[in-house]
Amino acid sequence: MGLNNSLISGRSARILLASIAFGLLAACGAPPPAEGINDPYEATNRKVHDFNRRLDEALVGPASRGYGSVVPEPAQRVVGNVARTLDLPGDIMNNLLQGRIANAATNTLRLATNLTMGVGGLFDAATALGLPQKPTDFGETLHVWGMGEGAYLELPFTGPSTTRDTVGTLVDLALNPVRLAVPPREANAATLLKLFSRLGDRNRFSNTVESILYESADSYAQARLLYLQNRRFQLGRGAGAVGGDDDFIDPYEDPYAE
Repeated sequence: MGLNNSLISGRSARILLASIAFGLLAACGAPPPAEGINDPYEATNRKVHDFNRRLDEALVGPASRGYGSVVPEPAQRVVGNVARTLDLPGDIMNNLLQGRIANAATNTLRLATNLTMGVGGLFDAATALGLPQKPTDFGETLHVWGMGEGAYLELPFTGPSTTRDTVGTLVDLALNPVRLAVPPREANAATLLKLFSRLGDRNRFSNTVESILYESADSYAQARLLYLQNRRFQLGRGAGAVGGDDDFIDPYEDPYAE
């Protein structure tokens, strides 16, 4: 009975999402480029930032260094490859909602290639064959539909965001195709794998993260600026830069990417 209710709930959510998508796509296009910093909740955001900073110093940073020292780099790469493969169904769904059929096709080919030639996603065979990753999320879908960036937010545990990206994150979590398609035990294992992948990211980018959090005169302002600049650049690629230019260097670029 619980399974049937879950399936019904999942179908209803997808129908609702599709209805919203068609309505928004019919009503509007991508918003004008965001400029400046809209931070009406700065006082609260700074408190959350202080919490996140203490959490990183006490738990996340040490855990990532432990993960990096205990787990060999080849194994970390395998974890990252599987995590990115698990993200592909969600990427494909968002590509389709954005009307970006070419990206959806590329990600579908990536998924098929990594599941077969990549032995279930253990190896990134798709990149080696010239099928680059086309990551996206529901925050970008909302951007394509015409929703503005909104206010800057810093969220507990997850860090910098905006009103639009927070909504996008919640939808991605609720409607993740992998979570909806597989039994709860396997879905929880996938979530755990992604957490380990994030620890690996934190360890690889430790110099950048720690320079922002612990060496900046104002770590909150620095993190806010970098997030907004990077996110606007991401959303502007493919249709002219949004708040950025072709020479922008992503400080969080995956060093393993080809």
